[in-house]
Amino acid sequence: MRKNNIPNILDENGVKVNSLRAWLLAARPKTLAGAAVPVMIGIALCWVDAQLYTFNVFSWVPALLCLLFAFVMQIDANFVNDYFDYAKGNDDESTRLGPLRACSQGWITLDAMRRGIALTTVIACLVGLPLIFYGGLEMIVVGILCVVFCFLYTTYLSYHGMGDLLVLLFFGIIPVCITYYVQLHCVTWPVFWASIACGLVVDTLLMINNFRDIKNDRRDGKITLVARCGLSLSARIYLYLGVAACLLNILMYSRDGRLLAFLLPFLYLIPHFFTWRKMVKIARGRELNVILGMTARNISIYGLLVVAGILASYFLGI
Repeated sequence: MRKNNIPNILDENGVKVNSLRAWLLAARPKTLAGAAVPVMIGIALCWVDAQLYTFNVFSWVPALLCLLFAFVMQIDANFVNDYFDYAKGNDDESTRLGPLRACSQGWITLDAMRRGIALTTVIACLVGLPLIFYGGLEMIVVGILCVVFCFLYTTYLSYHGMGDLLVLLFFGIIPVCITYYVQLHCVTWPVFWASIACGLVVDTLLMINNFRDIKNDRRDGKITLVARCGLSLSARIYLYLGVAACLLNILMYSRDGRLLAFLLPFLYLIPHFFTWRKMVKIARGRELNVILGMTARNISIYGLLVVAGILASYFLGI
C-alpha cells in the first residue's frame, strides 16, 4: 500500500514524512565510502607526484571540490535509485530484502523526492563547475557524463547487466583519474592501474547487493551479472575482485618503485576473505545485509591502506 500522499505523519518506524531524518535515511550515508575512497586515492597519488615531479603545485581546493562532488553525486544517485525503483514497482515492501527505502516506506513523498533529485543534481553541477578553472573545459564533459549515467544506471543500464562496468568507470577510473588530472593535467599508468583496482574493490558492494537480490531481480527482469552467473560463481567473483585489485598494485609498484604502496593493500584481503566466508555461509536472505555493511567497511579499509602505502613510500623512500 502506497503511503506517499499522507504528509506530516509518523510511520511505524517513527520517521516523519519529508523530515530531515527521512532525507538522511534516503541519502544512505553508509554508501558514501564508495564515493570517498577513489577520490582519496587520487588525492594521495596527486599529492605525492606533485612533490616529486612538479615542484609542489598541489592545491587542496580542487581536491576538496572533487571529494564534495563525489559525495553529492552519490547522494543524487541514491535518490534517483530510490525514486525510480519505487515508481517501477520494484520496491515491494513484502519481498524486499535490502535496507528500507524512503519512497517505498512513505518517508518521502514522490513529489518531494523529485524536487530532491533536482536540487542535488543542481548542487553537484555547482560544486563541479569551479573544476573547469583547474582541469579545463573537458570537465564539462565529465560532469555531464556523471549526471547522465546517474539516471541511466537505475532507469535502464542496471537492467541489462551494465552495473558492474559503470561501477568500474564511475567509482574507479573517472574519480581517481580526474582527481589527479585536474591538478597535474595528465594521467600516468600507475594512476590508471590504481583506478582500475579501486573500481574492482568498490564493485564488491554491488556484487553483494545483487547477490542478495538475485531472486527479486530475476523476477523483475533485471539481468545483473549475478543473475547471469548464479550464486556459486558470483560468490567466487566477489572473492576474486578483491584479489585482482591487490594484484593490480604490482603494476603501480613496478612502474614507480612504490614497494609499500604495493604491499600494504594486501592487508585488505584479510577482512575481505573473512567477509566472503561469512557471505558463502549465509548464502541468501536478509541476513546478507550484514555482509553489505562489512563490505562497505572493507572498501574503506582498502582505501586507507592504499593511501597509507602511497604516503609511506614517499616519506620512507621505500
